[in-house]
Amino acid sequence: MSKKRLLTGDRPTGSQLHLGHYVGSLANRVRLQDEYETYILIADLHMLTTKNTKEDINAVRVNAVELVKDYLAVGIDPAKTTIYLQSAIHAVYEMNLFFEMLVTVPRLSRLPSLKDMARNAHLAEMPFGLLGYPVLQAADILMPRAHVVPVGKDNEAHVEITREIARRFNYLYGEVFPEPASIIEPTLIGIDGKAKMSKSLNNAIFLNDDPKTVEKKVHSMYTDPNRIHANIPGRVEGNPVFIYHDIFNPNKEEVEDLKARYRAGKVGDVEVKQKLARALNNFLDPIRERRAQVEADKGLAEQVIYEGTVKANKVAEETLLAMKKAMGLTGLWNKISRKGRDRLKRLEQAGENGS
Repeated sequence: MSKKRLLTGDRPTGSQLHLGHYVGSLANRVRLQDEYETYILIADLHMLTTKNTKEDINAVRVNAVELVKDYLAVGIDPAKTTIYLQSAIHAVYEMNLFFEMLVTVPRLSRLPSLKDMARNAHLAEMPFGLLGYPVLQAADILMPRAHVVPVGKDNEAHVEITREIARRFNYLYGEVFPEPASIIEPTLIGIDGKAKMSKSLNNAIFLNDDPKTVEKKVHSMYTDPNRIHANIPGRVEGNPVFIYHDIFNPNKEEVEDLKARYRAGKVGDVEVKQKLARALNNFLDPIRERRAQVEADKGLAEQVIYEGTVKANKVAEETLLAMKKAMGLTGLWNKISRKGRDRLKRLEQAGENGS
């Protein structure tokens, strides 16, 4: 293993990624794929914990492909990054079962994120699969024996569960797994200024939004609610429009000028938003262009998923074999099967001799 390994992923609950995804994870993935041997899973098994109708499952066929198109459009390189479908990695099912024996229900029940997920999915009771969500995550992370896991702050506790499971396994059976470290990913506030960007909250600018749509969304953005006229000094700190300017507008001189005039009450929201819309469209133009190229290359996204899944399966089988050897499960089956075969052979020979 020449490079350390990194594991990250997305649930295919939708077909579009947005600027929040870019700031929170995609930019990091592009940057880190040169430093780490990177694995990105399309987490369709995790999706089943809150979205498991036949329609939800059928939608994965489209959503997974659309996610990969966005990955390629932002610069994720399949020559450096293994992109794979979680449900096609059968070794993960076995790993999940083994890891379930190494963690208690009270430990999982203390994770507030699971209750939040159940509430957001309008579930009256906690399904067993959702309670075990962090255990399946541990199987995902430890499948490639990842050293680092980029996660949002609200999921850092899940990686700690993985570290505990890895420690417990290594203590009981021998050193197989590294204890993965977390890389905390930033979040981007939505255009409504109320919560982080999310498709479900209808406060997102998507990577494939056309220029007119971006302009319309930017002009609807939340700013300083106390600034009812352009000549009233405004608040820059915590103002979503200026948060976006700082991230996406490369003209820092322009940004500082807008901030100074905004604080002094010498610029209106219209100008500030117009310049932000221009900056965002300049940022998104090359992503749109690359995505159009991917779209034109029919079957490319599917090929990327196929090749990545074949590679991930090989890695998963290697990890599972290492686990079973450490646990003594391979030796157990070998001894029983050998004695069983020997007895059957003796019975067959005795029958032949008797006839």
